[in-house]
Amino acid sequence: MTIPQQLILFRFLISPVIIALAWFFGERVNLLIVFLMVLGILSDIFDGIIARKMNISSVKLRRLDSQVDLVFWLSIGLSAYLLHPEIIAEHKIYIVVLFLMEGLCYLTSFIKFGKETCTHAFLSKIWGLTLLVCLTALIGFGHGGIPLKLAVYWGLISQFDVILIILLLPKWQSDIPSFYHAYLIRKGIPFSKSKLLND
Repeated sequence: MTIPQQLILFRFLISPVIIALAWFFGERVNLLIVFLMVLGILSDIFDGIIARKMNISSVKLRRLDSQVDLVFWLSIGLSAYLLHPEIIAEHKIYIVVLFLMEGLCYLTSFIKFGKETCTHAFLSKIWGLTLLVCLTALIGFGHGGIPLKLAVYWGLISQFDVILIILLLPKWQSDIPSFYHAYLIRKGIPFSKSKLLND
């Protein structure tokens, strides 16, 4: 098993651990959950970097990475609900819309291409940063407020971007930075994906 695969496996394995910690120990281990979340995010950052440095990056690996990302973030979200259901309830409408948009991204991709989305879009990466801030505040300190609203709003923007990417692409592809790049592909205008991935 390569190092990138090990990092993806690590992120997958800590997901149920995070849920179990929140379920059985509650706020007594909130900082431990935050620590595991940060480790998971670091593994997500470095698996791609290492794969490219080792020249073993592949569509299969990127798809696996995307699906494990979904499992990981859902486990973090569930643990946040278990720890602070009252804060989640205050923003339930926005969060439900966010989940519906996420589901719409996958549904659109399956209908058009017969497989899941794997864009790794730039706005989605920024959303990951807003989620890190939001969930650190929520899980670690019981605070929702602006970080939570920012994560929700940015999540909706990034998911709309992904849906546009899917609709614009003539065929399924991974690693499309934005809907503008999907538009370029549709028009047959080349751009350097490898350069963007290494930036």
